[in-house]
Order: sequence, then C-alpha cells, then structure tokens
Amino acid sequence: MPRFKRTFRLRLMAATAASCLVALFASCDLTASSNTDLGDEPKLAIVDKYVDATHVQQEALRGAQMEVDIDAKLPRLEKQGKLKALRKISRLGQITYKALGFSGDNTVKQEVITRYLAAESEARDNGTIAITPANYKFRYSGRIVQNGRTLQVLELTPRKKAVGLFKGDLWIDAETGMPVRESGQFVKTPSVFLKKIAFVRDYELRDGVAFPSYIESTVDTRIVGRAELQIHFMNYAKQDDAEDAAENSSATEVPGGTHVAAPAGQ
Repeated sequence: MPRFKRTFRLRLMAATAASCLVALFASCDLTASSNTDLGDEPKLAIVDKYVDATHVQQEALRGAQMEVDIDAKLPRLEKQGKLKALRKISRLGQITYKALGFSGDNTVKQEVITRYLAAESEARDNGTIAITPANYKFRYSGRIVQNGRTLQVLELTPRKKAVGLFKGDLWIDAETGMPVRESGQFVKTPSVFLKKIAFVRDYELRDGVAFPSYIESTVDTRIVGRAELQIHFMNYAKQDDAEDAAENSSATEVPGGTHVAAPAGQ
C-alpha cells in the first residue's frame, strides 16, 4: 500500500476512534435528568440513590489532581506508545493535562493519544448520554459481594440508538450508591470505519466517594484492525487555591501542541 494512503487511513481511523473513546469520559458526567415521563416502568430505589451519589462524586473531584498513564496500541501495525501526564480539575470544573513523559511510537502519540486528549477538550456533556432514567432502562440483575462490599448489578439498555450510549452492566455500591464498574459495548459507532467499541471502566471507593481508577477500551476498525487504549489513574491529591487559580488562567500543553481544557466529568 502506498505510504500516503496508509497514512491517510491511519489518520482517519485515529480521528474517529478518538471521538468515540472520549465518550468513555463524557458519559461519566452523570447529570441528573429532568423529570421525564417514563411510563409504567418499575422504579428502582438504587437508581435514585445512584443518581444522587454522582452529584456528590462530581463535587468531590473538583479541585483534584491525579497522575494518568495512557497506553495506546495498534497491534496490527505493531505500534504502541505510553504517555504519563498530570490531570487537573479546577474548582470551576476545567480539566487540563500536563505531560510528564512519553515513550513509544510517535504515530501513536500524535494520531491516537493526542487526538484523544484533543477530543476530550471538545466534549460538552449536555445530559444526552448520561446514565440516567431518561436515557436508559434499568433492570435489576442481582448482587455480588466484592472485598466485603455488597454491589447491586443492573443491566442497562439504551432507550435509543445514539452515539455515546452503550448496552451493558452497571455495578453500584449498595451502601453509598456510588458506581464501582461500568462495562459494555456502544450501540452506535460514530463512523462506518468502526465496527465495534467495547469498554470496562472501574472506580475505587475512597471515603464513600468513587474515584476513577482504570479504563480499558478496544475499537475494532475496518482499516487497520484493533486499536487498544488503557488509562490508569493514581496518586490523587487536592490542589491548593493558588495553584488552582494559576491553572484556570491558561490551558496546559500536551504532546503535539494540543492545549486541553474541558468541563469536569469525573
């Protein structure tokens, strides 16, 4: 295949994959839906508890900073890369990234990781893909005990086939109502070049609040095969007021010259 065609196809795949991967972050902005007529569907008390808990979660994460390891791979092309960054959420809800180091293939850095961060900066959650009764049907599936905690498992079915909505499972901590795991497959891809997007998103409970800990996603493309992305979150801390004010004054540059600033979703 001529090199320019291969480069074009890689860029096209990366752009469309990044737009869908960013939905993993955007869907975490769990804004309570407005009063919606849901007919005669049974109402689950754990769902109301969950929606209320996500407001507490969002407020707790404002003013926080965390280290992030982003690993991306294009196995078919035998290309991979890893970015270590500092992710900061201001008191006003802006998210910025400060690159701490990168290793690996520059194509993966520019066409997968940097595009992903740029796509996140453009994401604005308006409630259309939030996990709420307005967007999903909830079915109680059972409960499990994990690390001494009782988790309620719900099956999620989107009310419509729209980009950003997924069919899968939601694990909720019975005591706090906080999310512990979200997993599934998106019901609609943003491009004909993408065949399937699946993910697992895990949270860690700290003092009764769910903090994101890990995201794994696979994107099956029609051009270059599978794209894989893993994100690890670690070392949470609160920013001091002076540092927070400085962060609000400008965005932070990440590899490739991309400046990232986005509303806090998680």
